[in-house]
Amino acid sequence: MYELKLKVWLERDGRFIVSDGRAKLLRKIKDTGSLAKAAKEMGMSYRHAWGVLHRIAQSAGGEVVHSARGGKRGGLTTLTPFGEEILREYENKAASLQSLFENEWKKPSVTADGIVSRDHEMLLIKRGHEPFKGSFALPGGFVSYNETLEECVVREVLEETGIRTETIGLVGVYSAPDRDPRGHFVTAVYHLRPIGGTLKAGDDASEAQWVHLDRLPKFAFDHGKIVQEFLSKRKDRSRE
Repeated sequence: MYELKLKVWLERDGRFIVSDGRAKLLRKIKDTGSLAKAAKEMGMSYRHAWGVLHRIAQSAGGEVVHSARGGKRGGLTTLTPFGEEILREYENKAASLQSLFENEWKKPSVTADGIVSRDHEMLLIKRGHEPFKGSFALPGGFVSYNETLEECVVREVLEETGIRTETIGLVGVYSAPDRDPRGHFVTAVYHLRPIGGTLKAGDDASEAQWVHLDRLPKFAFDHGKIVQEFLSKRKDRSRE
């Protein structure tokens, strides 16, 4: 699964003070009371850890740790009140930003996929990238800003297969949070008819082909379920 990560840092008067790595070192010193232990847990040398603390102090304008009884030989190393203030400020702001990202900015992605049919065939692509590289799927993709779902699915089908289409109607909207291993994707699936173009794979597709309905392959994502629901509804309508 793909995940979006945030990188934040604390500045003072335009000077870089700490980011995640430096804050972790300060936190481990606070928790262990030992620079030697903190450095070991961080996977760095004692000398390198002291260098990092020195650079923080230079940028911030004050000492951030206090060592007693030799530090490296098992002495006590603690954060100064100034160091405590820097760590607290960074952790509070980072937590606030992470919460804002998760609750306000992190939204489902919107896509549109197309079921293109003619006679007893369906237009499918073979995915050229992970996830499900090499598996068959419905053509489709992300909705662009200022683009309708209908415009998106027609554009994506053309880009991935070379076939021009027009929409017949909405098949359904699929929004299960776990339907795509990359994250939460909400897709509107449309039924389309081909109106021109030349079959040719493009964009994210390694292949594009017409597949007979009696020989449909195993699909990527939940596209197999979507196709079966579409075919079942079409069969029911033909009996009416």
